[in-house]
Amino acid sequence: MARQHSTPLVISGDGASVVAARLLDLGGGGHGMTEAAIQDLIHRFPSCLPIAEIDPLFANPVPICRELSTPAGPIDNFMVTPSGLPVLAECKLWRNPEGRREVVGQILDYAKELALWTSSDLQREASRRVGREGNVLLDLVRAAGNDVDEISFNDALTLNLRRGRFLLLIVGDGIRVGVETIAEYLQGHSGLHFTLGLVEMPIYQLADGVRIVVPRVLAKTQTIVRSVIALPDGLALSEDEEEESSGSVESPERRAGRERRNAIRQSFWQDFLSGLHLDDPDQMRPPAALGGHIVFKFGAPGGSSWLTVYRDMRANRVGLDLSSNRNSVGERASKALAPQAEELAAELGPGVTIDFAGDRPVIAQDFIVQDLENQEERARALNWLQERTNAFINALRPRIRSALRDLVEE
Repeated sequence: MARQHSTPLVISGDGASVVAARLLDLGGGGHGMTEAAIQDLIHRFPSCLPIAEIDPLFANPVPICRELSTPAGPIDNFMVTPSGLPVLAECKLWRNPEGRREVVGQILDYAKELALWTSSDLQREASRRVGREGNVLLDLVRAAGNDVDEISFNDALTLNLRRGRFLLLIVGDGIRVGVETIAEYLQGHSGLHFTLGLVEMPIYQLADGVRIVVPRVLAKTQTIVRSVIALPDGLALSEDEEEESSGSVESPERRAGRERRNAIRQSFWQDFLSGLHLDDPDQMRPPAALGGHIVFKFGAPGGSSWLTVYRDMRANRVGLDLSSNRNSVGERASKALAPQAEELAAELGPGVTIDFAGDRPVIAQDFIVQDLENQEERARALNWLQERTNAFINALRPRIRSALRDLVEE
């Protein structure tokens, strides 16, 4: 169901007149605000963000600066709480589905970079941006009326950075159906203990030209600290990885060979993703990996349903498999597709294995070439895998999500 906005009413002091505000169209061509203007609004009035509704621990942050420089790019808005908890905001005009996916990757990249910093690193970059010397973060937090001990603040900030304990906010002028599915992408970024919030800021206008911004929380989620991935039968998490005993020393030759294999593995997924066309605009893309598989999350609670796309160098094989955690909502959604088995077989075409007779449903397909290290054979495998990934997502994702909705209603 499409999201609907109620109409704000402006009532005069004596109640004699009531004026309805008009919702402006999205994008700079509609309401006239730029992403920079939204950044400035947040920096000057951070209380406009309903942070306490997302995670009370991050309430009342102090704005530090805009465009904080990191190796992954500038953070639109950086804030910090008096208790040393960082808050990052990325502002976007929601003009197209591609921008929806990119903003998630951006803010996660910023968080991963900050997790490598100490409080001293953060103070240095903030000082450069603000143009002031000293402990800028502490000075600004105190200037906002907070009585903060310097040592305790710096220690807490360093600890939160190291743990990846952040609040990540994605702020847009309008967020439409399907954007909440960006939470699926988070399942591939365990290790950071962050909270993510989606904040919509629809913009209204009165007859006299005055504009009204009405922020609201669209979604909030916390990452799962540890992820467990189930692979198709017969596949291992790593391919021909030579395990070293704890007391052995890796030789230069072996190290060079390992680095070469890792480069080949990662380049495979980089080439796969760069040439992958997806008809579904809201399907989140995983990052390129070193291992033998990547996953496309289908939005089940806890990330419990996904499409595994894999490559087996030993068998010169690539393939796809609908996967889920055992005894999970995602597995129940997969089993709910059984009545549609014939329909799925017709849509996915010849060569697909569809089996609902066992304990776990199977919807899978593979493709074998002569040599995955041969450029021509590698290209054949990539082309097949890209085409089939799009076909599997088209066939499975809407059905899984429909099954999930039915399960929730039950």
